[in-house]
Amino acid sequence: MILRNINLRNFRLHEDTSVEFSNKLNFLVGGNGQGKTSVLEAIYYLCTTKNLLSSSDSDTVTFGRQFMEIKGVIEDLAVHSVRLNYDSRRKYYYLDEKIIPNSAEIIGKFPIVTLIQSDHLLTQGSPSDRRKFVDSTLSQLSHSYLSAYIEYNKILRQRSNLLSQIRENRNINLYDQLEAWTESLILKGTQIIEQRIKFVSEFNEYLKQTYRYIMGDIETPYINYSTLCNHEDNITEEFRTQIDSAREDEIRRGVNLIGPHRDDLIFSINEKELKKYGSQGQHKTFQIALKFAQFFYIKERLNRTPVFLMDDVFGELDKYRAEKISGYLSEIGQAFITMTDLTYYEELNNDNRLITVENGKAKVVN
Repeated sequence: MILRNINLRNFRLHEDTSVEFSNKLNFLVGGNGQGKTSVLEAIYYLCTTKNLLSSSDSDTVTFGRQFMEIKGVIEDLAVHSVRLNYDSRRKYYYLDEKIIPNSAEIIGKFPIVTLIQSDHLLTQGSPSDRRKFVDSTLSQLSHSYLSAYIEYNKILRQRSNLLSQIRENRNINLYDQLEAWTESLILKGTQIIEQRIKFVSEFNEYLKQTYRYIMGDIETPYINYSTLCNHEDNITEEFRTQIDSAREDEIRRGVNLIGPHRDDLIFSINEKELKKYGSQGQHKTFQIALKFAQFFYIKERLNRTPVFLMDDVFGELDKYRAEKISGYLSEIGQAFITMTDLTYYEELNNDNRLITVENGKAKVVN
């Protein structure tokens, strides 16, 4: 997949920006707060309809303006025009000038991998940050997984509301509804757990390969999926047993206590848990290895090359790791890399592009 160009209107600092991209590496260079990351954010919008930085869509509109627009041309199996508009009322996404009412139709159509500042949460944050990594990967690969995930979260909300009602008035009629929602929760939750187990089993090999490229054989990474049951032949029954045991506690607290929304990924290096024993360098290496492994996993599963976004990664790396990552870049397809200076400019060749960004203005240098 190749993003040929992008046009931004009233998007953060970019009042009117147009850039043609290289099919290989695109280095966006400029000082802090000049609009480099905003270009990555716009690319992510085009590929997913979602905000890269998890901020409100309204925050992306240039101060004092009423709307923003992002347009681009994406070359995949065919050439597509894509456009995203946002005004004070809502967001609109267009594919080949046809409006797409449901963002789920776009997820996975234009595969993308990101390596950004907040990725330290993957190894140092909460279980929800690690579940998000798995869910976002599988959602790009499988519409059945995305559908199950969306439906599961709807069930969670409905069941949570019902648990709160039962806690308040103990209406006997509500218990029959609870049984029905519980069965739906078990059904969709089992599907999610099964696919996550399969993913982690396969993904570990990709992680080992990328980690070995960076660190050699001195460290061996591993991911363990911590769920209610790791044996695929009895997940449903184990799910049902645990949720039955927790029923009174769930009603007392008014929350869903059992299910894949409580699961976690346990990262380890040489059989020692990373979160407890890892150094800062090990955390950073693991985060980078996760994202390169994600890239190659998606590429092989879809037989299509994702776009790779990297936001100011080199500034946080020591020289050894930076050189290793620079070497890895030659093995991927199109990538967009923000930097504050030209320290790694020597990694460029004639197929790559240098773009300077200053005060919301982008200029192609080569």
